[in-house]
Amino acid sequence: MFILYPVLVAILVGLLTGGSAARLGALRVSWAPLIVLGMVVQLLLFSSPVGNALGDAAPAAYVLSNVAVLAAVAANLAIPGLPLVLAGGTSNLLAIVANGGYMPVSSGTLAAMGRLPKVDYSNSAPREVVALAPLTDMFAMPAWIPLANVFSIGDLLIGVGAAIAVVAAMHGRGPLVTHLAANSGHRPA
Repeated sequence: MFILYPVLVAILVGLLTGGSAARLGALRVSWAPLIVLGMVVQLLLFSSPVGNALGDAAPAAYVLSNVAVLAAVAANLAIPGLPLVLAGGTSNLLAIVANGGYMPVSSGTLAAMGRLPKVDYSNSAPREVVALAPLTDMFAMPAWIPLANVFSIGDLLIGVGAAIAVVAAMHGRGPLVTHLAANSGHRPA
């Protein structure tokens, strides 16, 4: 849920700086169904019984869903901000793969949010031995924030990249939006 907040802030910034929310709809994202599929798989893994039902296959499903999303992001690097999204997603994927299909989180980070480790399959899991520790969920959002969660440096890069993409699209910037505007006879503002 960390990514939700940078996107909401970006929409507000876009509006306050003269951008148009309607321009977000003009942004064409290649391979968008693959992004949606990857995100739906993750939603099912972590907020339904699916993750537990898959058992030992759940980490592989998590890794594959991340690979699918990253492939689609890589196909859209012309969109401002998406290179940061790709860097952040790759950082997260490296940590997840290096830790057997789980994103490690320290018990201290969970405690900072007032949470106990989940018993069910989760994208953030406490680990005794952690590989690539600087890339894991090391940070906690303040517990008073709705939908607060733990996050990694990769999540931070994804959030900043997504925010840049939203603001740029709202201002009609970026090759895909500009291309669409040129074909319609209108210049982006």
